Amino acid sequence: MNTAFKHIVARTYKPLLVKYLAKTRTYRYQDIRLFVPPEVFHPGFFFSTQFLLEYVNKLPLQGKQLLELGCGSGLISIAAAKKGALVTASDINPVAVEALKKNSRNNNAPLTVIGSDLFDDIPVKQFDIIAINPPFYKKQPATAKDHAWYCGENGEYFSKLFASLREYIHKHAEILMVLIDDCDMEMINGYAAANGFSLRCVQDKKNMLEQLFIYTIKRDV
Repeated sequence: MNTAFKHIVARTYKPLLVKYLAKTRTYRYQDIRLFVPPEVFHPGFFFSTQFLLEYVNKLPLQGKQLLELGCGSGLISIAAAKKGALVTASDINPVAVEALKKNSRNNNAPLTVIGSDLFDDIPVKQFDIIAINPPFYKKQPATAKDHAWYCGENGEYFSKLFASLREYIHKHAEILMVLIDDCDMEMINGYAAANGFSLRCVQDKKNMLEQLFIYTIKRDV
């Protein structure tokens, strides 16, 4: 997309969005109703969550062990639980964790909710599906909220992710990650390869501001 156009849209749209999201907002997706605090990534205004959810919803979820890593609002987790998945949802942001516990109860969607920096506090088990909507801007996060956006100056998030991922999957696990066209794919692919993984794009979608991609992550034999 034209960089100048993106800049103009950002200058006009972003201030209004920041003001609107300064308060806890209610968000509805089909039969799911969420309360989204201002400290939590809002799934209605940033399209990556819905795009990933659309893909996850096509998978056979009944009885599957699913992990949403960095769950934010937990929209994907709640939707998957309603389809019969056995869901673990984790986030480094304590506000997101507490909000999701309440939203889980309000939506009658049983979840295991864990506060964790990536896999640090998640008990080791092998998941059938892992869904990841990662931070990808290169900057050091300064607040809990920042972790939804910034992956560190050198992409430390991805380094840590791929270093631990193998312990939490079996050979048939489905690992899904949503990324956008602004990502440093050379860096991400480098961290993946260094830990014996490779990425393959399985779906893409373009909107007015960005192009989104869903990748499957496969363990190299």
